[in-house]
Amino acid sequence: MYLDHAAATPMDPKVLVAMQPYFTDDFYNPSAPYAPAIVVRRAYEAAKDSLGHAIGAKGEEIVMTAGATESVNLAFNSIGGHVVTGNVEHHAVLEAAKLFEHTFVEADPRGMVTADSVKAAITPETRLVSIALANNELGTIQPIRDIAEVVRKEREARLGRGDHTPIYLHSDASQGVGQLDVNVARLGVDLLTLNAAKVYGPKQVGLLWSASHVELKPQVRGGGQERGIRSGTENVAGAVGFAKAMELASEHRRYESDRLSKLRDSLELKLTNAFPDAVLSGHRKHRLAGHLHISFPNLDAERVLFALESRNVLVATGSACAANKGTRSHVLTAIGLAPEVADGSLRMTLGHLSNDENIAKVAEIIIEEVTREYERVRAR
Repeated sequence: MYLDHAAATPMDPKVLVAMQPYFTDDFYNPSAPYAPAIVVRRAYEAAKDSLGHAIGAKGEEIVMTAGATESVNLAFNSIGGHVVTGNVEHHAVLEAAKLFEHTFVEADPRGMVTADSVKAAITPETRLVSIALANNELGTIQPIRDIAEVVRKEREARLGRGDHTPIYLHSDASQGVGQLDVNVARLGVDLLTLNAAKVYGPKQVGLLWSASHVELKPQVRGGGQERGIRSGTENVAGAVGFAKAMELASEHRRYESDRLSKLRDSLELKLTNAFPDAVLSGHRKHRLAGHLHISFPNLDAERVLFALESRNVLVATGSACAANKGTRSHVLTAIGLAPEVADGSLRMTLGHLSNDENIAKVAEIIIEEVTREYERVRAR
């Protein structure tokens, strides 16, 4: 019973089928001059075109990367200057921002970074604003369109006074894709990061889309692939798999979002009825359909997590990155959650493997294990 889809998703069987030929029969280097390699090159370019179509862009505007972290770093290292980002962003964004002069905008207690707070943080030297489409821990959906309007007005104001310092908006949409409409024009972004591993595609495959007016700077040099921006033999199977995963996600997005929100609400209701003192985090209205973040005050969430694992229920205590470091989530600290509440937090993220039967069973098991842990604490 898997409830950690925000950390990793199982590859869709149709994605694996699409990728398979490029591991075996169609293994050719797409830069080679002979006919079989040219066929592979066309498949690679078609995959990029498909990815571009999925986000309302052109394939030629996309640079394939080894996941979202590389995509984020390519965006930041290309733009530089003063950076504005939220204090609840993924570690990839926070660590990339620290390489430059930066301002971390405080999120509100629901994990939302408002357009007004971004506006207040922008200085004449700001060149990049980076806000995720949705928070990976809380599921809070950020007001990207409103933030895009702030950036647009700042750009116009600069030009109006003869200041040609560029300012761009980047968004890491890895967590929102598959549940939200991710169209670059409608979002109003200049750069967008996506990750195949979050949408039932292969791991270590991502992309950075950039508008034509954004100049990217090569971080990896060599044979000149990806318009010279990211050299290295292309991961054809990865691109084809990513394209297929995005195609499936776009096709089923509305149905899947509705299905997940009903399952999540059912689980949430059962847990809050059983534990009235439980604390729900994240925006109540603007959050991803599959996210449920709940805290059981005065409990040790790691003890609960291991007890659940022994009963075949897999959940998280925060992002996989924070859990791996054994640290308290920076997101929960940023939204002002008291330590005794934050330390009892579980993040449950639903997805393709979730259904009525196993969610009902999960609720039953969590209630049993949390009750047992509360009894242990009281008996001390």
